[in-house]
Amino acid sequence: MSPVALSALIAFAAATSGVLAQDASSSAFVPLASKHFNYPDQIPYQADPDNGVRGTQSGYNLCNSTTENQNSLCQTSFVNHIDDFCLWAPPKPDSTIGDTEGEEVAWCTKKGHGTRLIPGGALTGVQYIKTPGYIQIVGFIDQSKINIASDDGGGELDPHGADLRGNPLGGLLYSNGFGTDNNTYGQIIEWTNFMGSNSFCIKACDPSGPNAAQLCQHIYDRIGVAYNCPNAAQNGTFEVCQGENMDPPGIFTSNGQVMTYTQPPESLGPISTMPYDPKIPASSNCVTFQSSALFTDLAAPTGSATASGSGSSAAATGLAASGSGKSAGSATRSGGAASATATGASGNNNGAGAMGVSAISTVVGVMVAVAFLA
Repeated sequence: MSPVALSALIAFAAATSGVLAQDASSSAFVPLASKHFNYPDQIPYQADPDNGVRGTQSGYNLCNSTTENQNSLCQTSFVNHIDDFCLWAPPKPDSTIGDTEGEEVAWCTKKGHGTRLIPGGALTGVQYIKTPGYIQIVGFIDQSKINIASDDGGGELDPHGADLRGNPLGGLLYSNGFGTDNNTYGQIIEWTNFMGSNSFCIKACDPSGPNAAQLCQHIYDRIGVAYNCPNAAQNGTFEVCQGENMDPPGIFTSNGQVMTYTQPPESLGPISTMPYDPKIPASSNCVTFQSSALFTDLAAPTGSATASGSGSSAAATGLAASGSGKSAGSATRSGGAASATATGASGNNNGAGAMGVSAISTVVGVMVAVAFLA
């Protein structure tokens, strides 16, 4: 969204409600991405107690064993390791991401977070990559099992949104993947989660890294996973890898010049051409696992086969997220006239990083309108 449109929206919101957003103890406007709460001792009941243009936060952030059930409205999420991560998805069945982005709740793979659990068998392939700048988890999922309509092309969730209250409203994300041990959790300030087309990507950028906002850009929601989370994930394979940083979304090199892609507004129609192809960063030291060894807290569906690390289907490239809640097709060649401008600085921040994985058994190896989506 352009700064002019954003300013107009915020001005309208302020005139309508008096106060647009606030932190847990102040009436002053504070963007969600600027609110910092230590985990677990400083988590508020709601990170966004405001009643703004989009209403109030639908769930809560103070989650524990009493909120841990399949009706939980917990909106505190985690990205730790391949066996311990959460995805944002609707609280009610057969919903679209475009219609519910402000009210998504956390669905997790492990007990102990006070959230809903992803049903056993829903995940059919997961790739966890730890790079110097982020943790990226890409995978395949039967999205109907986490309340997303089976034909929904999906959309993108992030801690910003046009009103800066986030999608979902008040949604917080934490990780122990950037600390020195699994007991130390840091708040992830910049993150992005694409959901839809029976696949997903959630990327959590290191809050202490120099390029967190760039690596977890939230303005390219219409070009999907292929450009925001380039990957080589395979359906049927569960693996942990080390990786190099991707070029920040929208940054590419043409004829030796570093360029910045400008995503056209949705009013211009589908994105049919792109000035560049996504580049999958190098990965190494990949280790595969049996899903049964990873997701021990998820009940196995009756009569289902356990997915193993031997799949060979195409990488997850879908989710050209339009925010409309309708199927949006492939993001690989997803129209309006694409444009690009010279950036003047290299967007490549590649480099080898240490793999961060948890102990798995005994193995150490993990929109009022569409405008609100961006």
